[in-house]
Formats: sequence, structure tokens, C-alpha cells
Amino acid sequence: MFINSTGYFIPERRISNDYFLKVNGLTSDWIYQRTGILSRSKATEEETMNVMCSKAVHHAIQGLPYDIREVDLVIFASYTPSDTVGTTAHVIQREFRIEKARAFYLSSACSSAINAMEIIDSFFATGKATRALLISADRNSTYSNETDPKSGHLWGDAAAAFFFSNDRHFDREAEVIDIETQGLGHVGYGPSGVFLRPKEGGILMPKGKDVFMQACNYISQNTKEIVERNRISLPDLTWFIGHQANMRILNYVVKELGISEEKSLSNISELGNTGSVSALLVFAQNTGKFQKGDSVCLSVFGGGYSSGSCLIRC
Repeated sequence: MFINSTGYFIPERRISNDYFLKVNGLTSDWIYQRTGILSRSKATEEETMNVMCSKAVHHAIQGLPYDIREVDLVIFASYTPSDTVGTTAHVIQREFRIEKARAFYLSSACSSAINAMEIIDSFFATGKATRALLISADRNSTYSNETDPKSGHLWGDAAAAFFFSNDRHFDREAEVIDIETQGLGHVGYGPSGVFLRPKEGGILMPKGKDVFMQACNYISQNTKEIVERNRISLPDLTWFIGHQANMRILNYVVKELGISEEKSLSNISELGNTGSVSALLVFAQNTGKFQKGDSVCLSVFGGGYSSGSCLIRC
């Protein structure tokens, strides 16, 4: 399947590490050394989930080679929805008059966007859809517990919109050539490693060490498998984009796989962990760097646990 256009929205407000000294007792140096985060994006009250996603779609429409009303599948991928009944997928469908599309919400923690891409690919393969809009976003500030010293300092807010089709519209469109996801609820601490319970403290990560270890393992393993399955040697991979959870995880993965650090794209130092949108957001932010023929691997790990990877040829 082909990526027709991408767009994103990132709130302008940044919360620096210094803010957390009085909130949960963590110093800026401590946070940076363990996460690689210097600041994180935070939405204003006016920048609701639906507003962020609408702005991302408006951004993506600028490069869309067809009328958005021709889209026949809309998926909203997130673990921080503002409404689980009138979902953001339906809000976007209504706002942009995408009247002939299936629309639904999907969640698999930080793997949600890659899961949604795999579903879109399956809809295309069965002929049930031909053009799709994926909106991925997390407004972590809605649910984050900033007083929690284990994870309260990690979270950022952002949204991205990707348009896909099962046929090529112009020569420079990137192509998703392989994609695969995994449910990993049986691994390690699984659902109790990190969770979001709105009435029980919001987003919490009581088993951070296990999350870290499993993320290092599965992001490395999945990246290696999908790249080699498509007959690309790891040193020849043009770009690597990992889930933006922790810079130490990203550094471990590239070192483990022998990928040059210069090939690893990241935004975590400025934006923090933006959740399920993070890898897609990095891709959308860097489309100007990609050259024809480049190979880009996205590999993510999410709470629950779950994982996913995809390989894109530009």
C-alpha cells in the first residue's frame, strides 16, 4: 500500500524537566540521563483530542492527490480517547464529510498506529477499501499523573494523519512493503507492566524495568526480522524510527543491531513520549529527508504488551 500524504499537529507549549523537581522530586539531570527527555509537548485546554486530530488532517490534506471524500476507511488509533462512543474517527468523518467510509477506533497501547496500518493493509487486500485515513494521537496530559516519579515525567501530546491507498498516485509516493504486529500479553508482566485506569491514578508504569527490557528485546528482534525478511542488510537500512519511549532504548537497539546512530530519527528529547503516534510523527516530521529508494523501518513496543514493525520504501 502507498502513503499518499502525511500531516501532524504538535502543541506549541513545552514543559521542561525543571518543572518536575517540585512536582515529584526528580531533577532535570536525573530525568535526562535516564530517558533522554529535556521537555515534552503539552496541549492547552483548547487543544482537545478532536482539535489536535482535525489540525493534523488539515495539514495532511495539503498534499493529498484526491478529494478526501473519496476515502472509504477511517481509523482512529490511540490509547487516550476523549470519547469511546462518539469517537474521534466519527468526528473527523463528520467534519470532513467522508460519508462513504467505515469508521472506528482502535487501541493497542503504543502499538496502536502500526496495528491500524496492518488492518488498513488487510482491508486493501480483501478489496473492502481502496483509500484510507489513519489518525493517530495521544493526549497523554489528560490522564498522566505528574506526581508519579516512575512515569509522570515522560508524556507528551501530539497527533498525526496518514492517507493510504492500494494504488500509486504519483512517482514519489512511499510504499509500505511489509508490516507485522504481535500481541504479547503473555510476556513478562504483560497488562500489569503499564496501564491506564482513569479512576485509579491515570497512566502508571509500576514495572518500568520490565517494560524497558521487553521493549529493547522486541524492538530489536522485530526490526532485524522484517529488514532481513525483505533482503536488506541492517547496515544498508537507510533510516530507523523506533517508538519514542526512552532514548536509552533507541540507543540500545541501534547498537545491538549495528545501525549507525545517524540513521536513527528521534524527537523524544523535545516532545517526550507521545505514545502511539510517536513513530508515525517522526516519519511525518522527516519526509523532507527521505530520498527515492530509501528504506525506513518503524518498530514499536506498547503496554499490554504489544509490538509492531513496518518497512517502507520511499
